[in-house]
Amino acid sequence: MYLAKVAVEKTVYHFDQPFDYLIPDFLLPTAKPGCRVLVPFGTASAKRQGMILATEESKEEPSIKIKPLEAVLDSAPLLSNEGLLLISWIKEQYFCTLYEAARLLFPIGFQYHIKRFFSLTKGVPKESLSSYSQQEQEVIQFLQQIGKPAEEKELFAVLKETKNAESILKKLFSKGVLEYKTDSVQKISDATQRMIRLKDPENEKIPFRLTARQKEVIQVLQDAGAASVKGICYYTGVTPAVPDNLVKKGICEFFENPVYRNPYESADKEMEDHELILSAEQETAYQHLKSLYDSSKTESSLLYGITGSGKTSIFLKLIDHVQQDEKGIILMVPEISLTSQMIEIFHRRYGAQVAVFHSGLSMGERMDEWKRVRDGKASIVIGTRSAVFAPLPKIGLIILDEEQEDTYQSEQSPRYHARDIAHFRCAYHHALLLLASATPRIETYYAAQKKQIGFDVLSKRFGTAILPQVEICDMNREIEAGNTTILSSSLLEALKQAFLKGQQAILLLNRRGYNTFASCRACGHVMTCPHCSISLTYHRANGRLMCHYCGYSIPFTKECPSCHEEKVHFGGSGTQKAEEQLQNLLPEAKILRLDTDATMSKNAYEIKLNQFRRHEYDLIVGTQMVAKGLDFENVTVVGVLSADQALYCDDFRSYEHTFDLLTQVVGRAGRGNLRGKAFIQTYTPENPILDLAKRQDYPAFYQSEIAIRKAMLYPPFADICVIGFIGKNEQAVKKCSASFLERLQEIALSEYSELPLRVLSPSPASIPRVSDKYRYKLMIKCRNSKRFREMISRLLISFGKNHEFRGITVFAQINPCYVL
Repeated sequence: MYLAKVAVEKTVYHFDQPFDYLIPDFLLPTAKPGCRVLVPFGTASAKRQGMILATEESKEEPSIKIKPLEAVLDSAPLLSNEGLLLISWIKEQYFCTLYEAARLLFPIGFQYHIKRFFSLTKGVPKESLSSYSQQEQEVIQFLQQIGKPAEEKELFAVLKETKNAESILKKLFSKGVLEYKTDSVQKISDATQRMIRLKDPENEKIPFRLTARQKEVIQVLQDAGAASVKGICYYTGVTPAVPDNLVKKGICEFFENPVYRNPYESADKEMEDHELILSAEQETAYQHLKSLYDSSKTESSLLYGITGSGKTSIFLKLIDHVQQDEKGIILMVPEISLTSQMIEIFHRRYGAQVAVFHSGLSMGERMDEWKRVRDGKASIVIGTRSAVFAPLPKIGLIILDEEQEDTYQSEQSPRYHARDIAHFRCAYHHALLLLASATPRIETYYAAQKKQIGFDVLSKRFGTAILPQVEICDMNREIEAGNTTILSSSLLEALKQAFLKGQQAILLLNRRGYNTFASCRACGHVMTCPHCSISLTYHRANGRLMCHYCGYSIPFTKECPSCHEEKVHFGGSGTQKAEEQLQNLLPEAKILRLDTDATMSKNAYEIKLNQFRRHEYDLIVGTQMVAKGLDFENVTVVGVLSADQALYCDDFRSYEHTFDLLTQVVGRAGRGNLRGKAFIQTYTPENPILDLAKRQDYPAFYQSEIAIRKAMLYPPFADICVIGFIGKNEQAVKKCSASFLERLQEIALSEYSELPLRVLSPSPASIPRVSDKYRYKLMIKCRNSKRFREMISRLLISFGKNHEFRGITVFAQINPCYVL
């Protein structure tokens, strides 16, 4: 008897474990670890997907009845041994279920949908249906009318999405009126191309009288062996009827050939394999990184280089070296917006060897890129955080560009960080992990200073480019001088001069929308989202007030909903309003707005950036997506319209985030032969962080920040674990957080007394309510050890089973980029 250990979908954390299933004899050849299966689950034996984690032979009869696997959904294992180990590791690290972890390792297009199809049993009377309710009669009559099984959602439509639609179907099933079967359907099917070939290619004599066009097709197939039907028609000029007739005569046969959906046509452009010329500083860094890779040990290293110092050239030379060993490479960038430029560079150098992983691709494209990597047709993967799971069989190098970015951390369960996954995979493959940034995380720079990881510095810009001149603009003085526009007088003048010289500019305003809030001048009422603790933002494009958290929106009206006076006015500026004001201040300039509202359609961001590169626009104004990675030689002026937004919030990383953002956006200026100018506008010019950003002095910033972290016991001197509590009833959520604290204190003083902990009392989240759910947090300063995670896991399981707190989500996250 053989058993399969299966991770089952849709389980809850406190109930999750590998479940035992019997492998029937007929499934033994295909039921392998890494394959997905269909299993009966729970008392009702509902059909669910699962992933086989392991198989074992059992010589003893089990004490309880074990359910058998129903089907194996994959012809070969989807995951390797590394992937199966990674699943268990992710569950233990991030407090998620096994199947949640497994789903990270394959693209969404591979997911199967479990569908139920209902049909009438033979014993249903066709004449009198009076003993059934009106709704039951509607279901029976619909099935009699169509004369075939109907999918569950079709019957829900017949019942007009009635709340008790599912119970109606259950009733009919229990009465013996309905029967159903379950089927699994893959969300996205494989892309194929219809091909044609000779049925008997060895037989040169065709015993049929053929037309001239048919003979021409036969000649092509005898030379080529096989061809696509579309290609045959194109090259010979025949219609599809000609291949059809050859198949009907038995001379030829059709077959389907798998093809890959190519998300980037630029991969087919002519390749450029020019030699990379490095500066002396770059060469020193490269040689050190090369030696770390050649050691064949698991190594990590930080490449710290100022903006424009040429880190990408080192990436390319290192990748060239790794490829000689026929090993795979993963290069991660923090946002989709940064992939387009990098992809263009890599496609020109490596062609079809490059695969792309990010959420901007269609599901079919994502699936095909994943298969190209798995099948060995691509060895270099570029993408956002999901690229870290690319199924490369042998990995030599993983690069995290802009390693400090928060987007490398997932906000949904599993709340993994791509850096941690990269560490795991590099350890498995004895590969090199390269972290690169002009503003590395405090924790990463600390590790480099302590020689826990490698360290290389690029202190100069590449070539003739030099750092821009930076000016801090005191907006208080601008107002005193009568300037109430969004531009300081010096920034406005710099923009005018740049445009006169045919140069370009980038402006940052890290807020979407037209106005950031609307309030009543009569009573002071602020228009807020009824579902979230946040003000509504006015979007002029559709004339609506919108919530950026839950999507709620209402048409704008000047009448106040509180006092009914028509005195509602706007406050604050978003990118939409900034665009309009800039157009008034610079009427001759061609302005491009870049934010998530302006780049929703597929490839919109790439298209707009190419337009800017061709100088179809003079000025970009946008949110943080314009701050990093962009490299335009003609940009000589950069402006930060409001540097104060991120400085003053209740997150201990706020100074780090602000310094990073300012340093990166200032670094967009003067990347060519012309020296750039940057302007930082602020109402608090005395803040020392702004002066450090002006000087682009990361080491000095690090020294000031590390002293604060040490005094306050924040990372890297301790780890931070945040426990989140989310539910619809605020008092219940508050009570749950207090109860968790009480239980934590009890268990920490008894069974886990050796753990060093500092616990901060529960408090409302920075935004206490989102989508009608209240949010509280509890913070623990700790050491992220296996023993600590064991304690937190026990508490989460205990609270998951507690009926008193049913309906309240309790989750844990260690070292989140943003505290809840």
